Amino acid sequence: MSVFSGFDEADFEVFSIPGLDSRMNALKARTRPKLEELGRHFSAFLSPRVQEQMYAHVAKHARRTVNPPDDTWVAFSANARGYKQHPHFQIGLWSTHVFITFGYIYEATGKAAYGAYLERLAEDIVKWMPDDFVYIPDHTSRECVPSSEVSAGELRTFGQRLQTYKGAELLVGRRIERDDAVRMSGQALIDTAEQTFEALIPLYREATVSGQVR
Repeated sequence: MSVFSGFDEADFEVFSIPGLDSRMNALKARTRPKLEELGRHFSAFLSPRVQEQMYAHVAKHARRTVNPPDDTWVAFSANARGYKQHPHFQIGLWSTHVFITFGYIYEATGKAAYGAYLERLAEDIVKWMPDDFVYIPDHTSRECVPSSEVSAGELRTFGQRLQTYKGAELLVGRRIERDDAVRMSGQALIDTAEQTFEALIPLYREATVSGQVR
């Protein structure tokens, strides 16, 4: 059984390789095997904690025909066929950082109900959300908002947007800057991701209890 070795400079430098084919070849050779290892570990880690089978989905970037990807990831959902229409956990990287998140993207069918949940319980959520987490309102952007700067009112706005705007999305979790990620051992990164997911599982669980993830 292979052991996750962590991310190194070469994993991040993949995103500076010009051209779709060249970058994809490097991703397949260097980074995808690591994401597959994380997929095996965390599908087993998450399943008993959320009390349903979680499936790993490693990004294939199959729809791309011209522009090379700027990030890559492995996502985890309770659907064996895909994750985009469902609430999901993710571990991935851009050239600048690693992200470890939970949330809904624009294609998710249950995001309006989830938005209502966030709006209703915003006061409680901001109290227990770790200050070093970040909110990501657009998964295609590197931009994020520190959790420490998000008030209950702002979280309600995020929730309202999920209910009213078709293209809205929201992910929350941890961002690890490139230099910090490179210094971390594989086990340290796994430990950090496990701690992050443990903190985010209540969001998934509450959504499940509310019937919002089906």
